[in-house]
Amino acid sequence: MDKGLAVLLTAVAGGLIALQAPLNAGLGRVTGSLPAALVSFAVGTIALATIVVLSGKAGGLGSTFEISWYYLLGGLLGAVYVATALIVVATIGAGGVAAATITGQLAASVVIDRFGLFGLDQVALSADRVLGVALLLVGTFLIVR
Repeated sequence: MDKGLAVLLTAVAGGLIALQAPLNAGLGRVTGSLPAALVSFAVGTIALATIVVLSGKAGGLGSTFEISWYYLLGGLLGAVYVATALIVVATIGAGGVAAATITGQLAASVVIDRFGLFGLDQVALSADRVLGVALLLVGTFLIVR
């Protein structure tokens, strides 16, 4: 895939994630925050199961437990994020949730890249990368204050 297209698709998906916290918060007002997180993941699971089956890729599920256990934590981490966002969106708003999420993701990703964790290539820690994280941190502060 072309790098530009990959960035564009990821940016669009990121924009859609900005909708997730307020939509889930509306659901949470009716069901409660944690039940809303469960419903959100159930709907997502059904959607992904449908996509996997319709794409003809369901056979790949057989090798799920042939990998290191920690690769299975992604779903747990997603659940922690959705539950946290549902709880804090009333306090810091959708913009605050988005800003804090992106800042946390970038800071963790820079560390993951630096050490080449989870089979990724190592990427040196540069002044530009540190500055990028610092600027996002400042931006997050300005959005939530």
